[in-house]
Amino acid sequence: MQLLLVEDEPRLSEALSHILKKNGYAVDTAADGETGLDMAATGIYDILILDRMLPRRNGLSLLKEFRLLGFDTPVLLLTAKDAPKDRVEGLDAGADDYLIKPFSTEELLARIRALTRRKNKELAENTLTAAGWLLNPLRSEVIVNNQTIKLTVKECLLLELLMRNCGLVVSKDRILEKVWGYYTEIELANVDLYIHYLRKKLNTSLIKTARGIGYYLKEDDNVS
Repeated sequence: MQLLLVEDEPRLSEALSHILKKNGYAVDTAADGETGLDMAATGIYDILILDRMLPRRNGLSLLKEFRLLGFDTPVLLLTAKDAPKDRVEGLDAGADDYLIKPFSTEELLARIRALTRRKNKELAENTLTAAGWLLNPLRSEVIVNNQTIKLTVKECLLLELLMRNCGLVVSKDRILEKVWGYYTEIELANVDLYIHYLRKKLNTSLIKTARGIGYYLKEDDNVS
């Protein structure tokens, strides 16, 4: 699961990032609201952890703009403001949960697990269909020609991206961000390699190459 932590206090950001990674999450960080919004708007994150007081653009402004862009990604808002009015403002801006500083590691992880359960339930209830395939992102399984095929996490993320954009070319850069993260050091050649893995595992020619750009999933294999 990929998390975005938007927190401007370096020591706290570093500590939280370490804790989250230690508990099995992939974490990217941003230190200001403008950068945070740019990263969040890539759509690659499963949960956003957002400080309310940020430079360049405050957390509430970021959150409102993020929701206006149409994203429903779960957001946990961090703040030192604990008045009821402040909590109402945060929830009305689009936050799914609210955590008051200072907080314990256990409470932070519990809140994230709760948001994860909610998202996983949505994923389980929203299996994806394209090109005659049925993908269950939560189970990392796809049904192809009545055969259930187990995928790795990265294979599943890659296939989900192609299926959600069926018929549209997805650039290699976009694939790299979605599957490996915003600050990944993985090279573009890895995208080609995982496309090869998917084609072989699914025994399909439906995953097409847009030479020099990226890849796309075609509904009808009879169309070149």
